Amino acid sequence: MNCMQVGRVLQSYLDGETDEVTARRVAAHLEDCRRCGLEASVYRELHDALARRAEPGGGAVERLRAFGASLMSDPPAGDDDAEHGTTPPAGA
Repeated sequence: MNCMQVGRVLQSYLDGETDEVTARRVAAHLEDCRRCGLEASVYRELHDALARRAEPGGGAVERLRAFGASLMSDPPAGDDDAEHGTTPPAGA
């Protein structure tokens, strides 16, 4: 396998979702290719770090939804262009 082929199946390989033949080919490539091996290591580290994270608190998701709803329902205050710094400078 080449790097492009491995890139297409790397996440599935790391998740244990590839067939045996593909898994062997990917494993062989990862042993020989430093770049792909490093990419696989980064994916594994990310996966492990996320697995160690605690679940969000009971009301976290609801607070996030309420915040999103408030952003959608509140009209912007004042001149929207000036507020976001998109008004051209005087004399421009």
